[in-house]
Amino acid sequence: MATGIRMSAEERRQAVLGAAARSFAASGYEGTSTEDIARLAGISQPYIFRLFGSKKELFIAVVDRCFDRTVAAFEEAAGDLTGEEALHAMGMAYSELIQDPAILKVELHAFTASAEDADIRRAAQAGMRRVWETAAARSRLGPDDLRSWLAMGMLCNVVAALGLEGLDQSWARDLTSPMTEQFEASSA
Repeated sequence: MATGIRMSAEERRQAVLGAAARSFAASGYEGTSTEDIARLAGISQPYIFRLFGSKKELFIAVVDRCFDRTVAAFEEAAGDLTGEEALHAMGMAYSELIQDPAILKVELHAFTASAEDADIRRAAQAGMRRVWETAAARSRLGPDDLRSWLAMGMLCNVVAALGLEGLDQSWARDLTSPMTEQFEASSA
């Protein structure tokens, strides 16, 4: 009889986080059940509670993981760059990162759930603080530049979520043209 390779506790935890991210991305915090996550992860529902304690703690872990990936992408993209070049590199990395629907949707669901839940709000605030501090440290630019850059990132979220880059209407082209021009300039 063949036996499978036994996963470590950390590998199982990461597998559950991946399944949970896909589930929360599809249905949001309120619309996702731990039964759905357990089924997708191929584990029992009690095991989810053993690992994370509650659905909320699992969601917060997924949100933290989303922000971890964002910060890691920013740090890698910025490398030794500073100033506008660092912000541009981090922005390009973010535009690539949110092509993963789970990343984009989990982030948007976290912001939505934050309006109703203080614990989730604190987790999302901590994630945004890390994004801000990473951008500030890498770029060495001031708050005005960082606010403009972050605002463009939030606009990227809206454009990606609404599929505006593929919409052939003048308002959508006008809205997305700064992002398209920035992407084309970096690809040249």
